[in-house]
Amino acid sequence: MRTIDWYFDNISPFPYIALSRFQHLPSDITVRPVPIVFAALLKHHGHKGPAEIEEKRVQTFRMAAWIAAQRGRPFAMPPVHPFNPIALARLTIAAGATVDTVRIAATHIWGEGNAGETPDSLSRLAEKLGVEDWEAKVADQSIKDALRANTDAAIARGIYGVPTFDVGGELFWGDDALPMMLDYLENPALFATLP
Repeated sequence: MRTIDWYFDNISPFPYIALSRFQHLPSDITVRPVPIVFAALLKHHGHKGPAEIEEKRVQTFRMAAWIAAQRGRPFAMPPVHPFNPIALARLTIAAGATVDTVRIAATHIWGEGNAGETPDSLSRLAEKLGVEDWEAKVADQSIKDALRANTDAAIARGIYGVPTFDVGGELFWGDDALPMMLDYLENPALFATLP
């Protein structure tokens, strides 16, 4: 089995979108989801987020809704965006950050249109994830440290957007890069012929 790191922040709709194609990954691939803080990447690289540029915000959400419809997936905007995703990321870590838990969290926000940061919404998500005493868990220092370490690792690896697959140091950013990553997995010499 090969393990591939997948860096994501569910403040973006695109992890939810990308999860809809995980069945196309080779059967010998195990995905290790790595929750991070997208805003920290933006700050590190000196970029604005898509939601900070109104025209890009509109286009981003239209694109996400269109792709979801093309794939037969429900799509619903959370009531407020952007939202503070820190507690959501910590809750995902507390739940184990597996592909299944990430899918449940992403669907809660982007498939069902629930809030990304309100206690009521997070409480309902914690119940779906089977996380008891979720408020204490997201405040736990070890969970905070894990999220910070994940984010620091993403920055150190040169990751600049979410979601991003890291295949042995080769980065594949966004749902639309999945076909290129699949070609690379088939032929690791692929980039020897590309700039």
